[in-house]
Amino acid sequence: MAEVIVVEDGTEGGALVAGAIRDLISAKPDAVLGLATGSTPLPVYRALARSLAADPLDVSRVRGFALDEYVGLPAGHPESYRSVITRDVVEPLGLDPAHVAVPDGTLATLETAGPEYERAITAAGGVDIQILGIGRTGHLGFNEPGSSFGSLTRVKTLTAKTRADNARFFDSPADVPMHCITQGLGTILRARHLVLLAFGAAKAHAVAAAVEGPITASQPGSAIQLHPHVSVIVDKAAAAELANLDYYMYAWANKHDWQGI
Repeated sequence: MAEVIVVEDGTEGGALVAGAIRDLISAKPDAVLGLATGSTPLPVYRALARSLAADPLDVSRVRGFALDEYVGLPAGHPESYRSVITRDVVEPLGLDPAHVAVPDGTLATLETAGPEYERAITAAGGVDIQILGIGRTGHLGFNEPGSSFGSLTRVKTLTAKTRADNARFFDSPADVPMHCITQGLGTILRARHLVLLAFGAAKAHAVAAAVEGPITASQPGSAIQLHPHVSVIVDKAAAAELANLDYYMYAWANKHDWQGI
């Protein structure tokens, strides 16, 4: 069962996860972070940046792997996930850019980009903590409904709903790429700790399906039920459809401090 932690808002949730990442880096200076993009994980990165500024920690050996990338965006495009990861994670945290990888969405090398990314993650020793958001369709990364739980990094076609959700980052909906390259659900499940964040009522159905619904490819988020160490960080609005909410809150309130998340 995933551990569900209900927080007041994204700020509180971000601080909680940032503390766990800091503890990981302290214990393992060459920790490997799985990095999600979008607005949901921003409170984590901002809280961690504030923590590192107030109490510096050597992050020179920390490595990172982004979940996904759009296909076909020109190099340096502000909405490419390479640009986003640089802007939101690498620079604020002071990470070495050479140690942070993003899937290659270049059209000319797309055929081999997935297997190469898989080899890079394996060579790094695997991901220690994977930050995740969840889409309204239940997607993790860009694994849309119907994705195999054994899938690895590969090219996917985005649904119309996902493209519409991401249109706010582009000049027009037509500018949102049709394809992406994303870590597969099988890739994500190999990480040693999954941390799924969701805030707001719009995510309530996807959260309930992921945590308590049947394990089905129709709800990619339900793949987290197959993982031995999952922390789901949600506000009250995102937790509203959870049938066992009272128990989750009771369990968290009575958890031993040494267990962390």
